[in-house]
Amino acid sequence: MKPEEKLEIHEVIYKAAHGYDAHNVEMLTACFAEESVMTIRVGGGDLIGPYDGLEAVLNFMKRAMKRQTDKRLHQISNIFFEEEGEEVAVALSSLTLFSTDNETCRLLSTGIYRDEVVKVNGSWKISRRHLDIELPV
Repeated sequence: MKPEEKLEIHEVIYKAAHGYDAHNVEMLTACFAEESVMTIRVGGGDLIGPYDGLEAVLNFMKRAMKRQTDKRLHQISNIFFEEEGEEVAVALSSLTLFSTDNETCRLLSTGIYRDEVVKVNGSWKISRRHLDIELPV
């Protein structure tokens, strides 16, 4: 993969985190492929999902955003590529999740994202996302 493509993939992963934190559904929508799938595992427990298709993924995130009374910050770091291709790639990244509420900031959890990204009409989009998160939030 070209360095520019890797940078584009980094950016789509960062934008997905920012879109969620800002409750910006339009930004989130732009980050995911129409046929996207999302799963989550909390603390090694049972698999949550799959949420199949863009609408299901977005509805899951919108429900989670509505339940939150705090301000969240998904800090994404340590991105590297497990697989690289011209049309498909797999990126792993670390999540550090912070919450600010009542003038107090605290660490909520940590985790690992595994994102399969695909090229759709010349743009990289997340097609499969799995999150292994340490603690329920």
